[in-house]
Amino acid sequence: MRKTALFCCLLALILPFGHRTFAQETTKAQDAAKPPEPVVHYYHLDFLVQEVSADGKPVNSRSYSTTVVTNSEHASVIRVKTNVPVAVGAFVEGAPLANTQYTYQSVGVEIDVRNAREIGRLLTLSLTADISSLGGSATVVTNFHEPIIRQNKWEAAVLIPIGKPTVVFNSDDLDNKGSMQMQVTATLLQ
Repeated sequence: MRKTALFCCLLALILPFGHRTFAQETTKAQDAAKPPEPVVHYYHLDFLVQEVSADGKPVNSRSYSTTVVTNSEHASVIRVKTNVPVAVGAFVEGAPLANTQYTYQSVGVEIDVRNAREIGRLLTLSLTADISSLGGSATVVTNFHEPIIRQNKWEAAVLIPIGKPTVVFNSDDLDNKGSMQMQVTATLLQ
């Protein structure tokens, strides 16, 4: 009987500590099963937008820069816009001069970069570029001189080598033999 009582007392003392030890081992096992956090790097991106003549020589170029972080859901966004007035109508209100009504059209550059990831010495990006510019004006029946707006829009997942300028988009102009292209250079920031 004494042995049974002694055994019950020891069991009552050991059980609370044994549970705590088991819980610690379970937490350690769960931590070991988690995949390691992905390595995060920052990259400086240089964009070069060029208008190229029919003979392949640049006639106009513009540069834009931003920074992206890998393995993140954050987007890098570039916006350079100008609002251009466009006449949409006129009315006469008992006077010899007509009042002209305008609306405004945004013209410029929009570049969005998302989902930057490293694959060896390459960088993959989800890239969207919308580039619009004024092309001149046309006279319509109402004698308004409305601007002609040219627009190039690209969207793709691109894969670029780190440190090397790479043309990611290229398209022909609709009104001449030239083209427009976008080049990207990614530089690792230390």
